[in-house]
Amino acid sequence: MAYDESLAARIRDELAPHGYVTERKMFGGLAFMVAGNMCCGVTDSDLMLRLGAHGADAALDQPHVRPMDFTGRPLSGFVYVAPQATATAPDLRRWLGSALVFVSTLPPKS
Repeated sequence: MAYDESLAARIRDELAPHGYVTERKMFGGLAFMVAGNMCCGVTDSDLMLRLGAHGADAALDQPHVRPMDFTGRPLSGFVYVAPQATATAPDLRRWLGSALVFVSTLPPKS
């Protein structure tokens, strides 16, 4: 399982103040769980985001964003964001903020 350790460290730093965050190996990379719900992650060098159907559709209008498709069938509500769109701290923070907003609408899991 290969993923960008530097991006994972940046995500850890951004998510640290947002409550109960755990990590789990998923989707061939590393996923970050907030209150037990998958929020985001890293696969290869891409940021993986859970945005819900509406948020993912809106994100696909942005440059360097594509559907999350690792099996030949896109996963609804999830997108990949290429490194060009997460190069700066404000860019990464903005993307993670969108995922956190969506995940905050989900009930916590044990």
